[in-house]
Order: sequence, then structure tokens, then C-alpha cells
Amino acid sequence: MRILFVCTGNTCRSPMAEAILKNRVEEEVEVRSAGLFAMEGGRASHHAQQVMDEQGLSHDHRSHTVTQSDVHWADYVFAMTSAHKSMLMDQYPFAADRIFTLKEFASGMGLDISDPYGGSVDTYRQTFREINHLMDGMLANLQKQSQQ
Repeated sequence: MRILFVCTGNTCRSPMAEAILKNRVEEEVEVRSAGLFAMEGGRASHHAQQVMDEQGLSHDHRSHTVTQSDVHWADYVFAMTSAHKSMLMDQYPFAADRIFTLKEFASGMGLDISDPYGGSVDTYRQTFREINHLMDGMLANLQKQSQQ
């Protein structure tokens, strides 16, 4: 299974989601992240790196702008907001049935994970906890779908 997380700049939310999931799944799940407006090759934000370090997560992240090739590669594309989802569906209509917000897929409630960019390290910790919690529902729903 191949999972792609997408946010705005690929420096905060999607790299944290990628690191969390890579830490929690077996080798048969491939995980990547990208941004709709990423500065190619940039590092994750300082606070995102700090929070991932605090959690003992490995992260040698370089930002990447989402491409058609990324979307073709992915079995599931999880956007961090409904606006990201809309943009992805507009740009890649062939994948509309594989594009979700992480929140809607994981919990069925709410759509957006707030962008911590520019916030305090505590804001990043809160975002990390939210994404980490959503992974439980996402993994459970992926397992249900794979058994159908």
C-alpha cells in the first residue's frame, strides 16, 4: 500500500504525518509527503523537527511539490485540509476516488488540521498529537477496506 500526505508547503503537517506513519507501520506500507506550494528541497520547519525529535521519530525530510507522478503512485492521498483536497481533485481528477482529508477518512468528523506554521513549539506539539491520534482511525479504516 502506498500513502501520500499533502499539505501546503510540505514543512509541517505532512512531514509529521509521514514520520508518524513510517514509525507505526510495517514495510509493506510505503509513505511519502508533498506540498501543493513546496519549496523543493527545503527542510521541515524547526519546530516540526523539534517535535519529531522529542517523539524519537527519524526524519531526514526534504520538501517536495506534489506531482502527477506522486498521485499516480499513491493508493491513498490524504490532504490536511478541505482546500488542499479540492485543489488536488481539480488538478488530478483521475484520482478523485483516492483523495480524502485525513480527518474525514480517519474519523468522519471535521475536515481540517490547522497549520501550525509560524506558531509556538506548543502549537506544533498540539498538531502532532492531533495527527498521531488520527492515525489510529486511518489505519483501522485502511484495514477494513483491505478486507473487503
